[in-house]
Amino acid sequence: MVKLFSSLSRRSRRWVYPFLSLAMVVLLVVGQPVVAQAISWGDLILRGIQVIQLSSMSDQQEVEIGKQINQELVGKGKVKLYRDPRITQYVETIGQRLAVQSRRPNVPYTFQVVDDSKVNAFATMGGFVYVNTGLLKLAENEAELASVMGHEIAHIAAKHSLKQAKEMAIASGLAGAAGVNRNLLINIGVELALRRPHSRQAEYEADQLGLETMRQAGYAPSAMVSFMKKLMGTSPIPTFLSTHPATEDRVTRLQQAIDPAQLNIGDGLDTVSYRERVRSLS
Repeated sequence: MVKLFSSLSRRSRRWVYPFLSLAMVVLLVVGQPVVAQAISWGDLILRGIQVIQLSSMSDQQEVEIGKQINQELVGKGKVKLYRDPRITQYVETIGQRLAVQSRRPNVPYTFQVVDDSKVNAFATMGGFVYVNTGLLKLAENEAELASVMGHEIAHIAAKHSLKQAKEMAIASGLAGAAGVNRNLLINIGVELALRRPHSRQAEYEADQLGLETMRQAGYAPSAMVSFMKKLMGTSPIPTFLSTHPATEDRVTRLQQAIDPAQLNIGDGLDTVSYRERVRSLS
């Protein structure tokens, strides 16, 4: 082998090394569990390249995955968007005010209102945040709404959905340490958005980062505690609170993180103004 390589001209080596790299890609893909179906060598190689890229996903790649998850959710009717431009623009304005203060301000965030009376909000990878009309109605003021949106932005900032998706794929034997197939990741992302809770640690982290984002954006931090207490009394308990950790523990942690002297310092506590902004929902 040494003699073989030493005898090659420089020009010959230019195609030898890419060929060996390509061979390694194919071996990686063949080593992954795949559904038994006819796959062309071209598709097989492409899938291998995607696996390698996704193992160290860039922000741009994450945003593209998020767009495709959004297309699956919205384009295929899994969630129905509320189309009143006054409401959607209002939510978008609040969201962007929060996003620039988050730990990932360079992600192009997208905020959408879901036409659903259930009190809920969720986020997917790549900067997509969804807020139900039911939550908008329950909130007493803009700061309470901002507290939930800040929490969801925090999940994106900490890449919780991306980490959870990779863990699910590996645990299911559908991916290796190298990464996850693109289409598989999209399907898992849809599943996470609709049905899967975050871990205990992820929720605690999103609470703390969300509170930090909310305060940096100039909203009164008391609203995060007041709204979480309000949600505890709703029936059924919202999806994003119905899982561990217990809501009482989360409230306690938030109260401990806020200086009592700073509780009501900030914007968004005007109930009359907020009710006027969301009047068309009633």
